[in-house]
Amino acid sequence: MTNSFKKIKKTHVIMCLFLVSIVGCKQEKTASYIKVDNNQAYVAKIQEYYSQHLDSCIRLLEEINTLEAVSEKLRKYKSARREFKLIEPILAFTDKENYKSVNAPNLLKVEEEDATDIKIRNPFGFQVIEELLHEDQVDLVAVKETVCKTANRLKLIANNNKLYLKKYHVLWLLRDQIARIALVGITGFDSPVLEQSLIEAKTNYETLLFIVNVYKNEFSSLKRYTALVNELKETQKVLQEGEFTSFNRFYFIKNHAHKQLELLANTVEDWKVEFPLTMAFNNNITSLFSKETFNINFFNDYHQAENAKVKEKIALGKKLFNDTSLSKDGVMSCATCHIKDKAFTDGLVAFPKQIRNTPTLAYAAYQQSFFHDGRAGSLEGQIVGVVENKNEFHTDLENLTTSIENDSAYVASFTSLYGKVNDFNIRNAIADYIRSLGDFSSKFDKNINKKENTLTTSEINGFNLFMGKAKCATCHFPPVFNGTVPPNFSETEVESIGVPNLEETGLDSDLGVYNVFKTEERKHFFKTATVRNISKTAPYMHNGVYKTLQQVVDFYNKGGGQGLGYHVSNQTLPADKLNLSENEIQDLIAFMETLTDE
Repeated sequence: MTNSFKKIKKTHVIMCLFLVSIVGCKQEKTASYIKVDNNQAYVAKIQEYYSQHLDSCIRLLEEINTLEAVSEKLRKYKSARREFKLIEPILAFTDKENYKSVNAPNLLKVEEEDATDIKIRNPFGFQVIEELLHEDQVDLVAVKETVCKTANRLKLIANNNKLYLKKYHVLWLLRDQIARIALVGITGFDSPVLEQSLIEAKTNYETLLFIVNVYKNEFSSLKRYTALVNELKETQKVLQEGEFTSFNRFYFIKNHAHKQLELLANTVEDWKVEFPLTMAFNNNITSLFSKETFNINFFNDYHQAENAKVKEKIALGKKLFNDTSLSKDGVMSCATCHIKDKAFTDGLVAFPKQIRNTPTLAYAAYQQSFFHDGRAGSLEGQIVGVVENKNEFHTDLENLTTSIENDSAYVASFTSLYGKVNDFNIRNAIADYIRSLGDFSSKFDKNINKKENTLTTSEINGFNLFMGKAKCATCHFPPVFNGTVPPNFSETEVESIGVPNLEETGLDSDLGVYNVFKTEERKHFFKTATVRNISKTAPYMHNGVYKTLQQVVDFYNKGGGQGLGYHVSNQTLPADKLNLSENEIQDLIAFMETLTDE
């Protein structure tokens, strides 16, 4: 059941993109005056730019294999990488899967659709080449093979690179790249060794500037066009002058990324664009750290009409969430383990008879998989697991439904809101309540949105460490600070970091994701949890081994399980020490504590 949810979700995303292409082919509504539609000419210019830099990227990559000296190979790699970063905004928007393939981290790729459809692939692409060229003993055969495979994939892209873009596509493309840079690009996520993230972001902005200039005549307001161009140029200057470790990422997002989103929202108005649908981001966002940032329906497999009485369903879901009569013995409710004052955790290492720490439900909506091992594909699916667990509700969906049908008040509510009582509607109401938990009301959110100016120097330094030197944001992606990857939010990552057992004498025995399909390469993998409200959610890790944030940061500072000397096959966390100073550790903790909601 749970994996069918994941398949439905994947199909939903593909169908959304298909519908966008279909809608894009329809003639736009004409205004009361005649206006020449130059979009085809604009797209032709973007096509020429894209093809030119894509071809250059392939040529430079292939030249790597003609050179003898590693230093020359590296120099050529950097040139090819620059061309790739020029095409990234276009490629990442128009061909998401191939983009991920050629820019994947140097980690084994495991895809699990169900027990009969498991794919395990060795990585290739730019990040792999970058790491290979920096090995103490460079494996020239591996370099050659990886370069060839990457170039061949780019050739495939080049042979199928016809662009079909309407104006709303272009606005989505610009928005997504602004978000990609702010939330992923400047963290070092895809430049793990060279740490060229800032200069590469500057290169991305070169393409954004080109696209905006192509559409110059589409602006009815020269003032709006000029403001956007000037801001993009100023951002390039800031990135050019920045240094990876000391770069003020808080300032960058607050004063540049958000400003660009505001100017882009003005552009939507200026161009009089109507969007055919909404993806993860709402179409007129001006902040990356707001409840208005997201279209919550994107994260919900079961979309509801605008008149679906969502507020009333949330209220009903809250009542169900706190109702002990839903469990077999009439003692346990959802709120038994998920306590509001503890950010919907329970403060225990593990609830009695449970093997894992209780995860927070705050911001649980912004994920594509659920439970620590990701075995459920939706909140509605996760609730099935709770209902049927003998150590939790210890009942089944039929009895759950019967208990609701025996309550006249519940029957009246469900009849009014859903038309009838059934197990799915019960689960949907609870899930809608859970989806409402998380309002981006923390001290950090208020400051990055300029609603107040109360962050200390230590807290700002901590955010910059989180996003840079400490590498936290390469797994805990902002704005939710969990494993759901921006800007598409279509995948929630799992990681193997080598968490110790409760005695801290060796690797914890819980095999995590492995238990779902028995995939050997998934042993000790767990879903990346959110850092939001972390000051309230101790103890930490899937097994509750750490009582304090100091212990958590020390663990990462030492390189995770491998850094502690444990044998952790396929550890995804770099085993190298972070070399954070005591002051840096305290700054990092100070920042994380600002993520507590009101």
